[in-house]
Amino acid sequence: MATKPRTKAETLAWLRTIAGELSTQTLKRLEDTLPWYGDMPPSRRSAVGLVAQAGISSFIAWYDDPRSTPWIAADVFGAAPRELLRSVSLQQTLQLIRVTVEVVEERVKNGGGEELREAILLYSREIAFAAADVYARAAEARGLWDARLEALVVDSILSGEYDDELPSRIAALGWHGHGEVAVLVGTAPKQLDVDQVRRAARHMQADVLIGVQGNRLVLVIGRSDPLGPDAEESIGTAPALSFMEIATQLEPHFGSGHLVLGHEVPNLVDASKSAKAALAGFAVANSWRHAPRPVHADDLLPERALAGDPLARATLVHRIYRPLQAHSTELLTTLWSYLDNGRSLEATARELFVHPNTVRYRLKRVSDVIGWDATGAREALILQAALIIGSMSDHEHQPRRRPS
Repeated sequence: MATKPRTKAETLAWLRTIAGELSTQTLKRLEDTLPWYGDMPPSRRSAVGLVAQAGISSFIAWYDDPRSTPWIAADVFGAAPRELLRSVSLQQTLQLIRVTVEVVEERVKNGGGEELREAILLYSREIAFAAADVYARAAEARGLWDARLEALVVDSILSGEYDDELPSRIAALGWHGHGEVAVLVGTAPKQLDVDQVRRAARHMQADVLIGVQGNRLVLVIGRSDPLGPDAEESIGTAPALSFMEIATQLEPHFGSGHLVLGHEVPNLVDASKSAKAALAGFAVANSWRHAPRPVHADDLLPERALAGDPLARATLVHRIYRPLQAHSTELLTTLWSYLDNGRSLEATARELFVHPNTVRYRLKRVSDVIGWDATGAREALILQAALIIGSMSDHEHQPRRRPS
């Protein structure tokens, strides 16, 4: 004798009576089939269980009134604490939905009609879309928060205003850089693809913090360990790129105009020094007609010093003038004479009463001591600026005689 089909009201009453049984079976199935569920701490496992129970209760309410679809996400995922979205991935959430639907389907196979089974399939589709929407909104909110946090970190680096929270902010951004850091400043493009910049940096085993200030694009660059299955093989086989090589490969991501790379500093805490040099160089780069792109900020030391940059003046004195002065006054005198005589070996030799080869040898020694070659036109300008500012510094520090 055929069983008389239940009415919708009878089906709803039956579903409400077995709701607790369905929740219990679902939790047991989760523990038996999903390893990640069993590995969770009790508090999070309880939160996942609440989501599963809310899903069953929401299905019953939805079956009663399908027009309640817009409230599915609030009904089901509202039961979960906010941190659950960070500890349970979207894939795991979909596994949770699948297990819950399987349990409900198996239980109502004999007790419900075709209409109920179709309702379960339709509801599972709606709940899956709702889950995807919840995670998409969470990802969008996290992306906006990360962008604001990154802008705050870059601003702190540019201004040199550090506080105790800066390291934790940098860690929250997932910064993978370690060791030396350099700052690259250029013009922001009309359309900046941040993800593409990060991918390009990762390809060079580097990490970047990105900041846009008006029409300027600022990248804080640090080297990072390679990621992926071939990471161990790649370490040691490919030499680390210099910061200038990294900047050269990142150059297409900037807009037209000058591109200035600050000097290398030991760590991210000192990045403000590199940033100040890069910003000062970017401000005066137009003064060098044939400046390369990118250009080192230290190659713009004369222009920066003329613009009143105290860091450039200190660099010229402490990296060029003082080392030569401490090493040999003979080298310092030879360099002065060589530059004053228009970089002529013969004129310098006549002034110093030495052979031109002696001048050539001393200039080689100058290059060995400070790393700049006076025979090059651009480097000669840098050295001459260092001598002028260094001699001015000597005069400023000379003790003044008291009037008699």
